[in-house]
Formats: sequence, structure tokens, C-alpha cells
Amino acid sequence: MIGEHVLVGYKVDAGGREALAQARTIVEVTGGRLTVAAVHGPEPAGSALEAQASLTQAESALGDLAASYATQESRGAGRGLSVLASKVDADLIVIGSPAGGAHHRINLGGTADHLMHASTQAVMLTPAGHVPLDRPGRVTVAYVRRPQCDEAVARAAVAAVRLDVPLRLMTLAAAGADQGALRDDLALAIRMASESSDLAADEIQARVGTGDDVAEAMADVPWVGGELLICASSEDAPIHRVFLGETAFKVLRAAPCAVTVLPRGTA
Repeated sequence: MIGEHVLVGYKVDAGGREALAQARTIVEVTGGRLTVAAVHGPEPAGSALEAQASLTQAESALGDLAASYATQESRGAGRGLSVLASKVDADLIVIGSPAGGAHHRINLGGTADHLMHASTQAVMLTPAGHVPLDRPGRVTVAYVRRPQCDEAVARAAVAAVRLDVPLRLMTLAAAGADQGALRDDLALAIRMASESSDLAADEIQARVGTGDDVAEAMADVPWVGGELLICASSEDAPIHRVFLGETAFKVLRAAPCAVTVLPRGTA
């Protein structure tokens, strides 16, 4: 189950606050542990003090929610979060979107770029302006028939049962793809999800998004408040590491909700 120990990267900006709010929602639902992290560079000398001050603000924002707080020295925030996540045995890293991108869309900065190519933990990215609900509204898996996505379906089915939310499997028919074959793939994935959990096959939702490209196909798919989208890593990823393929990257950029990317070989 993702979210047994959540590490959230915190900065004193909108993206940091949005990531912190999302991480709080996750641990309040899963009952998992929360570690709030501030990464600082080796220079200037005052950067460590600034990182500690930011954690004081995060602690104030969380109120009486139990959490651990840690600073990490690193030349890059993504690298620092990866190192710290391994130290504290976190299974999920949550980060926000940097300023300057589209509202309600995930904006990728240097931190996300590093994590999307090297993290050994699942990574959740929140869109700019994201306001999480008190609990997730639904878990959706971006599905293509291949082993990494099959693993993601199995994990998502277990998570949906534990979170007591609907499970949906989604695939995209962009640029005239064969919808019949894609629906057959979804039918097999539904059976797999049912066998991996206590969900009956008729409880699992399925959706094919259509359009001339990935962004248009994603826009064809309806989304609910509190949606959590799960993507598998590329088959080109090293084992137990996150790496997004070209299509999954386009899905992430078009998603209007928080997205979690699983490392390859997570089953």
C-alpha cells in the first residue's frame, strides 16, 4: 500500500504548501507516517537555518498532526529528497509544482525532473493551485497492456479497497488507435484488478479517452474531485526506479489532478 510513510518536500511557496496539504490528506486516510523535508545547498552558510525555519512554518501549518521533520544538505532538491527518502525508508515522495506554469496542471521543474529519472520511491506530483479534498475521490490507473502497468493495476486495486474509493482503469485512443483492441485490454485488466483485490469486476470502472493526441484524449476523460492518477514507469526504467516514457510524460502534463508515478518492478 502506497503511503505507509510519506516524505513531502517543503518550500515556503505555493507549491510547497500544496504538496504539504496533499501529503497530510494521504496520511490521514492511510494512517501512515509523515516526514516533512527541507533541502538546502552547502552554501551560503545561512541556507541550513532557512531550511529549518521553513520546517517551523510547516509544523505550524500541520497543527496537531504528528510528523517528523528533517533537513537535508544537497546540491539539488531532487537528489536530496531521494537520499533522505532512502534514509527514513519512505515509500512515497510528494512534491508540488513550481511557479510559472499553467494553473491546475503539473509543472515540472528541476526537482521533478531528477525524481522522474532516478527515484527508487513512488513520486506524487500535485498540480499548481491544487486543493485536496478530505479524502481521495477515486483512483485511476493509466493503462497500457504491458507488465509495468499490470503491476500498477494490482497495487491500485489494493489501494482502492483500503481507501474505500472507486477504481477506474483508463486508456487513451489517440491518433486513430484501435479502440476495440484497447477495450479488450481493459477487460483483461479489470479481471486482473478483481483477482488482486476484493473488488468485483462490475465495480471497476473503465474509460477510453479519444482524441487526435494525448492532451485531447485526456480532455475527453471526465475527472472527479480528489482524483488520484497512477502511472507506471517505462519498461526502459532500471529495476526499482522511476522513469517516465514519452506517452506517460504527456499524460502527466495533461492531468488535472495529482499524479503518482510508480517505480518499475513495484509488485
